[in-house]
Amino acid sequence: MHRLLALCALIPLAAGAQTLPPLLQAEGALNPDWRFVGFPKKKADLPATQFDAGKADEQSALRVLTASSYGGLVHDMDNVPPARLRWRWRLDQPLSGGKTAPDLTTKAGDDAALKVCVMFNHPLERVPFVERTLLRLARSVSGEPLPAATLCYVWDSGHVAGLQGANPYSRRMRYISLRGSETPTGQWVAENRDLAQDFVALFADELPQGAQTPPAELPKVNTVLIGADGDNTASNSLGWVSDLHWGATGP
Repeated sequence: MHRLLALCALIPLAAGAQTLPPLLQAEGALNPDWRFVGFPKKKADLPATQFDAGKADEQSALRVLTASSYGGLVHDMDNVPPARLRWRWRLDQPLSGGKTAPDLTTKAGDDAALKVCVMFNHPLERVPFVERTLLRLARSVSGEPLPAATLCYVWDSGHVAGLQGANPYSRRMRYISLRGSETPTGQWVAENRDLAQDFVALFADELPQGAQTPPAELPKVNTVLIGADGDNTASNSLGWVSDLHWGATGP
């Protein structure tokens, strides 16, 4: 439940632009158009994942450092149709040194050295009854309209790439591990994802026509997040993200 409640801070503060601003400003500093979010106040003592500007192989990029911590950088979107998301990332240090091995399929191991997530304005009536009831309860407790559907692309330190599924804390969050334990560290990797296609693949059970759902009937996007966490496993990691772009659908 605590992972779901943490999303309360991700609800857009105001209508955002329909493009993604750069992660870094021209002079190399962190762009203030991206804001940090962590756990609610009741977990205020939890260390925050560090996001700052740096260089990897002489390339300016967002540096992401975990130390038994949790947090994300978010940018608010104005309920825009799902498009194509492109970025580059690298992992210099996988999650390590913790009390528990990272494992996205369990609550005890639910940590990610790097993740890029997209939150959708998913209609509540499409959520199964029990989960809908739990979500309404969580919204009541938090006082925030928690997102009903979040899709995360993960760099997984505990498995090889290709794992897909629901977050062990809540099926409102589902993930695809694009890179895993077999991926070499210290090397930049480019990603190019069709959000509509991936949403249909992971949330087909909650769409009126399953895999045949027209793009126009898919929920709109209201938040994009870059995150990393090592709080469950008490682990440390170091990664980088660069060149995050929002574009039209298609190849």
